[in-house]
Amino acid sequence: MSAPGDYISAHAAAERWQDAAGSIVARLGQMEPGHRLGFVFVTEAYAADLPEIEVFLRQTTGVPNWVGAAGLGVCGHCIEYFDEPAMSVLVLPIGDDAFRLFSDVTAGVGDVVSENLAWLQAADPPLAVTHADPGNAQIQALVEDLSDQANAYLVGGITSGASGAVQLAGKSTSGGLSGVFLSPHAVPVAVGLTQGCSPIGPTHKVTRAEGNVLIELDEQPALEVFRGDIGEVLARDLRRVSGYIFAALAVTGSDTGDYLVRNLMGVDSDNGLVAIGDVVSAGDSVMFCRRDQGAAADDLRRMLDRLKQRASGGVRAGLYYSCVARGPNQFGPGSREMKIIADELGDFPIAGLFANGEINHNRLYGYTGVLTLFL
Repeated sequence: MSAPGDYISAHAAAERWQDAAGSIVARLGQMEPGHRLGFVFVTEAYAADLPEIEVFLRQTTGVPNWVGAAGLGVCGHCIEYFDEPAMSVLVLPIGDDAFRLFSDVTAGVGDVVSENLAWLQAADPPLAVTHADPGNAQIQALVEDLSDQANAYLVGGITSGASGAVQLAGKSTSGGLSGVFLSPHAVPVAVGLTQGCSPIGPTHKVTRAEGNVLIELDEQPALEVFRGDIGEVLARDLRRVSGYIFAALAVTGSDTGDYLVRNLMGVDSDNGLVAIGDVVSAGDSVMFCRRDQGAAADDLRRMLDRLKQRASGGVRAGLYYSCVARGPNQFGPGSREMKIIADELGDFPIAGLFANGEINHNRLYGYTGVLTLFL
């Protein structure tokens, strides 16, 4: 199913990684000399085997450079794999001068930027497909710094599970950021972000806060404002809001009304406080939102429609990073999230990961989907 210059994807599930990888290699078919870069995503059952999987794929396909990660789930065309041993692969027909691998970004981004400075300046602005280790407390700062210092637009996800957060970027790596820079001159792309939570009230100004605790919103006790937004039924029993109601922080400078969804950590009824999963300061903007299957599907379709308009010449392939709370956990069984993508954009090679957090531009997100289309 491939012709010279094609993007090619394949996916498989099997108890043994050797069987899944063998099936994928057979489905990929004969690689062309121009296939120089591949992405491989595996579920946790294969996480410890990712270094061996990379060797196998490199030797059997002839594709010399592999980037990848492990997560709770992986996806392909019209398919989602959760809670089973599976892998998904995408191979790109791009030359060695179109990309640069990076890894071991654990404490600062200076080395990776300086090592690739001339290439980055020529590629300006590059796309950085990025995988992040959840065990590194500096991930948000590293993501911001990599975007800033490399002048890069980041897409990717936080690897997940008890596997030691193994990643691939030409070699096995963990502990920080790894991935690949892609030149937009050789690899034109369009990127879209879709939210899994929808606002239930207006945007509020934080007028008092301490750490991650909201004290006052719009000069009113934060809990009073929260109760007003969520409605009388939920306000009667705040235990019911767990996993359903979230806080959303407005992204400064966004021209699309973008927001970062954060968990509710708790409430203090005696003092009227609301604790959330991020640090907030007076002057920030916050709203409350809910997980909603219908709204998430609608927002996904809106994002896909916008991408379709930008991809007027057609879609060649895609990479998708979605939250572990999405997929079957939000859209239901039957790989509905990936089927919506196919329904809206048609059939094209795609691979992706269900991550512990999503990376878009220069920030960490939650409950979102980040789709990169190769044009």
